[in-house]
Order: sequence, then structure tokens, then C-alpha cells
Amino acid sequence: MKRSWVEQIMGMPISVCVRGPGTADDSAISAAVRSVFEQLREVDRLFSPFRADSEISKMNRHLETAADCHPLVDEVLDLCYEARERTDGSFDPWLPGPRDVPVFDPSGLVKGWAVERAARALAAVEDHDYYLNAGGDIALGVRPKAAASWRIGVENPFDRTQILAVRELRSGGIATSGTAARGAHIRDPRTGRPAGTFASVTVIGPSLLWADIYATAAFARGPGALRWLAKNAGEYEAITVERMTGRVAGMHLVSTSSPPGTAR
Repeated sequence: MKRSWVEQIMGMPISVCVRGPGTADDSAISAAVRSVFEQLREVDRLFSPFRADSEISKMNRHLETAADCHPLVDEVLDLCYEARERTDGSFDPWLPGPRDVPVFDPSGLVKGWAVERAARALAAVEDHDYYLNAGGDIALGVRPKAAASWRIGVENPFDRTQILAVRELRSGGIATSGTAARGAHIRDPRTGRPAGTFASVTVIGPSLLWADIYATAAFARGPGALRWLAKNAGEYEAITVERMTGRVAGMHLVSTSSPPGTAR
């Protein structure tokens, strides 16, 4: 049995897929899926930089301090400090703003963190596999030992109908940072200007949160990103696509045409 749900949250389609025995407890599955969507709506309400009433927008307008905010803001702040340290500053949510006043935008961390956090509700459903896909950031798990892995396609950023590579995964996450969906929105923290080396960076590993952070950091870092990832994120794999040449590079890259049923 395989079931899917899709809702529009955070300005993007959020899809959930659950597969398992035909004798599934529908109430447990339905409750888990509701929890996923409710958690992601709350994260959008708290962290969206596009909502004037979000906690982040209020902080940037100096209407609130972190101490005034929801406890989840403190959790994200702590992760942002850790991410900045672990990436040698290549991931930095404090960016130059108007009149050189820093603007706090944790979007490069929040989506991966929120999806990984929400996916725990799906992981708690016994004897079922799941994946949760938010705009290409995917958290997944395979429970029964005999079940097939999820097949995840990596899109070509220049033609999103094409698949550059496919990975078979049983747990963890995959995240892509790039220009295909939102244009040049990732800035180099060192200059404040849009990063220009890559069209996309995809990172795969045991944690979607850190895959998302490393993908954003590598994209911002530019030249030498694969060497930097190999040194600093040894448990993770990466695929990069250069913006000017279209050159594809990475670790464990397997070229493929798009197979039926590929999650993208």
C-alpha cells in the first residue's frame, strides 16, 4: 500500500508519501500526516521572512528580541551559531542589510530543520516507510528490512525535466541549494553579493538539517566547495553543477535517465 498527500505551505508544495502493509492503521497514519502539515505551518508562521507578522520579521524590525520570541526561535538561533562555526562562516544567516544593519534570515537552515523535525511523526508509525519532500529537501526512512529503498532523482538545474543522477536511500536526507526555483537568492556572507559559481549543489547524508546547511554553505563558498565538503562533512555526499559551464562533479555520482516513480 502506498499513499500520498500534498499541501501548499511555505510558498511551495509539501508532499508526504507513506508505504506499508495493506492492513495499515489509517488513524495513526492520518494523525502523523496532520502533525507534519501542522508543524510546517507553525514554522512558516514563526520564521517566514516574507510575513510581516513572523517572529523573524519582528526581530529584524526591532519589535521583538529573541527573548520575547517563541522557544523554537532560540533553538534555531543556537543551530545557526553552530552552523556558522562548523562551516567556517560559509553559512551565516546574519547578512548585510540597509545602512549596513545586519538582517537575520535563517531560511537556509529552517527548511531542512523543520522538515527533519516534522518527519519524526512519520517515523513513529510502525512498519511503514516514508518520505517528506519540501521543494526538493527530502527526509526519508525505510523500516522493514526487506523493503526497497527510495529512489531519489537529482534534477538538472538548467532543465528541471531532466535527471542528472539517482540515489537509492534508506534513511537520512537530501537537500539542494540552487538558482532553478528562486533565482540568485543565496549570498556569499563574505561579500553580501549573490554567490555565482554554481547553478546547484546537492548534499546527501544522515541528517537533512545538516545536508541543507552544507548545501547552502558549499553554494555560497563557490570554488573548492567539494574539497571543503570532503574535509568537513565526511559522512555526506555532494553533487555540484557549475553555473557557467554546466559541469557536473561529485562523489558517488551515477548518471541515469528519469526512472518511473522517481521522487524529485
